[in-house]
Amino acid sequence: MTASATDRAIDAVWRIESARLIAGLARIVRDVGLAEEIAQDALVAALEQWPVSGVPRNPGAWLMATAKHRAIDLVRREVRLGEKITELGHELQVQQARGGPDLDTAIDDGIDDDLLRLVFVACHPVLSTEARVALTLRVLAGLTTQEIARAFLIPEPTVAQRISRAKRTLANAAVPFEVPAREELAERLPSVLEVVYLVFNEGYSATAGDDWLRPSLCEDALRLGRVLAGLVPQEPEVHGLVALMEIQASRMRARVGPAGEPILLLDQDRSRWDHVLIGRGLAALQRAEQLGGPPGVYSVQAAIAACHARALTPSDTDWSRIASLYEVLARIAQSPVVEVNRAVALGMAYGPATGLQLLDQLDGEPALAGYHLLPSVRGDLLVKLGRHGEAHEEFTRAASLTANRRERTLLLDRATTALERHNGGGHSGAEPVTTG
Repeated sequence: MTASATDRAIDAVWRIESARLIAGLARIVRDVGLAEEIAQDALVAALEQWPVSGVPRNPGAWLMATAKHRAIDLVRREVRLGEKITELGHELQVQQARGGPDLDTAIDDGIDDDLLRLVFVACHPVLSTEARVALTLRVLAGLTTQEIARAFLIPEPTVAQRISRAKRTLANAAVPFEVPAREELAERLPSVLEVVYLVFNEGYSATAGDDWLRPSLCEDALRLGRVLAGLVPQEPEVHGLVALMEIQASRMRARVGPAGEPILLLDQDRSRWDHVLIGRGLAALQRAEQLGGPPGVYSVQAAIAACHARALTPSDTDWSRIASLYEVLARIAQSPVVEVNRAVALGMAYGPATGLQLLDQLDGEPALAGYHLLPSVRGDLLVKLGRHGEAHEEFTRAASLTANRRERTLLLDRATTALERHNGGGHSGAEPVTTG
């Protein structure tokens, strides 16, 4: 195997195994930062040895064994590693004296529990949302600071600082490495789901930069969601989130053209949708519904996505049901952004004047002051009403508000088309701004 092939193999193994590795170590050392350092030591050893000796038959087990040895060495160096390690070393000695499990066995046991603990630690409410996202991508998705910085278009030192500060905050707050008690789980779970969905959304519709999609972020979020669904299988909203991400991800190949240009939902070639992902998403939605309970934010959004997934053609879309689902969503998660999306559904189901009437009620809403989709949706509805001059102004304003180059180009193209129709009396049958 060539050096480049070995490097790719190491990168793939690290992405798959790092969360499991860090989780097992964190349970022993009770410190996410220290656990990550030990895991990184194992990675460095792989980078040094595998190009010479070759990739082991079971690379994950090799990394785990190497990390265990590093952990044992740290525990034995009690004095140099300070009071915390001294206490941990003493605890391990007492366990061994009583015939308890040794460190090797301790790390191998309860991997699923360890991963769940790590998820809740990385997404702990004591951290800011930005810190939770950065730490989750670092320790659970295995991304480097450089990759995280590139994904979110922020300086690498900023990412490194967020991660470092997050670890320090967790240590200073003495956040326990444990799954919240059942009475606390419902309160803490939304924080975890929010982080996973934030990661997915940034990949699905990038807020800035030259690319409309960042597929690797969607893949990382999907992987985290699937792991979470396996760890807490009785939580309907976890399955709801997985369903939403699976169905949305099914459209990835159809969402961009050959040059990377955006293709809106109703213009997409549906034969390019991934029907395996759609099947997985519909199955996850069914599990969420079977578990019962009140409708959740992610489950309702997944049901909306399912309406699109089940439609063989755009004209088959059940817009009346989508509008009613948005009404449910508006009740359980009051948000001006939800109202903008509801206006799209109402416009499609009952005519553009109905959608525009709802948008008019949102005028002056502070939360929408810089939200580019508000004028974008308004422009679409105005085009449908034949008010092309006003539509041109709205699309131009929307283009000025987005930081994504691909989306800006799309909106400026629509502004130009609207102006041409205004000047030349073109038709008003434009597709709605449904990004899909």
